[in-house]
Amino acid sequence: MSRKELDRLSIIQRVDRKELSQVKAAQMMNRSARQVRRWLVRYRAHGEGGLISKHRGKLSNNRLADSLRDQIAVIVREQYADFGPTLAQEKLLERHEIKLSVESLRQIMTEKRLWHPKRKHQRSVHPLRERRPCRGELIQIDGSPHAWFESRGPRCTLIVFIDDATGELMGLAFWPQETTEAYMSVLQGYLTEHGRPVSLYSDKHSIFRINTETADGNTVTQFGRTVEALDIEIIHANTPQAKGRVERVNRTLQDRLIKEMRLEGIDNIEQANQFLPVFMARFNQRFGRPARVDVDAHREVQETKTELDLILSQHHQRVISKSLEIRFKNTVYQLQKPDHRHRWSGKKATMCEHYDGRVSIQVSGEVVPYKTFSLGEAPSVTVDEKTINHRVDQAIEKQKSRPTSGNPWRNFKFGSAARPQAESRQ
Repeated sequence: MSRKELDRLSIIQRVDRKELSQVKAAQMMNRSARQVRRWLVRYRAHGEGGLISKHRGKLSNNRLADSLRDQIAVIVREQYADFGPTLAQEKLLERHEIKLSVESLRQIMTEKRLWHPKRKHQRSVHPLRERRPCRGELIQIDGSPHAWFESRGPRCTLIVFIDDATGELMGLAFWPQETTEAYMSVLQGYLTEHGRPVSLYSDKHSIFRINTETADGNTVTQFGRTVEALDIEIIHANTPQAKGRVERVNRTLQDRLIKEMRLEGIDNIEQANQFLPVFMARFNQRFGRPARVDVDAHREVQETKTELDLILSQHHQRVISKSLEIRFKNTVYQLQKPDHRHRWSGKKATMCEHYDGRVSIQVSGEVVPYKTFSLGEAPSVTVDEKTINHRVDQAIEKQKSRPTSGNPWRNFKFGSAARPQAESRQ
């Protein structure tokens, strides 16, 4: 007998000896007086064995039929072999109309060796931080480089914006690599749909802050300058655990989103970005939670579309010559304001380089028309540890497309670069 049944036996024996009333016994066991009378009848008829449950050792009446369990195992093995029990349970209900609990499916998958329970590891202790009370107060942002299309397509990066208060995905976009342009594009879509958040929470990547030892507090990156112009506070986390919400959702997306795209047959960035709004709606409905305070902290975007386009571009400072000319990336820009020749000579102009290739020039807050005179090719873009793999892949594809010949001089263009060095003779 179990400990609970032994306690029940002692109380029923006291009732049988008239030491305790049936009502008092019912209160002690949190049962009805009628149930106490049933137990008393069983005890007097069968002794101690009458208090043992007769369902012990028998199959539950709610147990799934063996044929259904085998059917579920076949479906999971053929279509969801690498799915976890939670996601597999959702897909069985959504695509096959088979309804069962996550725990029942976990038991079936464990029994059929389709799922191996994960061993729990002792984790480092990090102090917990309470969620922000209002939606839009703190948005955690991060980029997740991964093989999102598995072997069906190239590796790429998913840019993630998630709300700290509700856990909702606020912005998702696939890009070939994690760059300033990627974050600017996602931020632009975020501002259009939700408005301006109070603050953004990021890591210390060079996209968000200057990490050189000689940098002072007044030096900011292009992204830092943009959010400052929009009156959005940017906060840099000291450790990955500090922005644990976006780190955890990255792991969830690397499991769920990959499998969802596999089921949809998605194998490139264009198709994936079209699918993301549908996935975000499902994800937020499944995992989103209401904020503690029912107030949306987002603020209205006060800038016009043209002003916002200028803010979200790359800004560079250049000095205007006496002839109202500016040199920028091997191109000469001549300002078409001859009456301002003496007033603008020697002043600084802001070169606004848009990501679609356009260039706007601002002088004293005014957008100035210009003419261009090209001098040569623009300098190459500097890479970092998160973009070098993409550059190497591009170089491989470029070199594969070139014609090959035994003599290296046949493919050499004179005047474009230094001659290849001759091999040293022994």
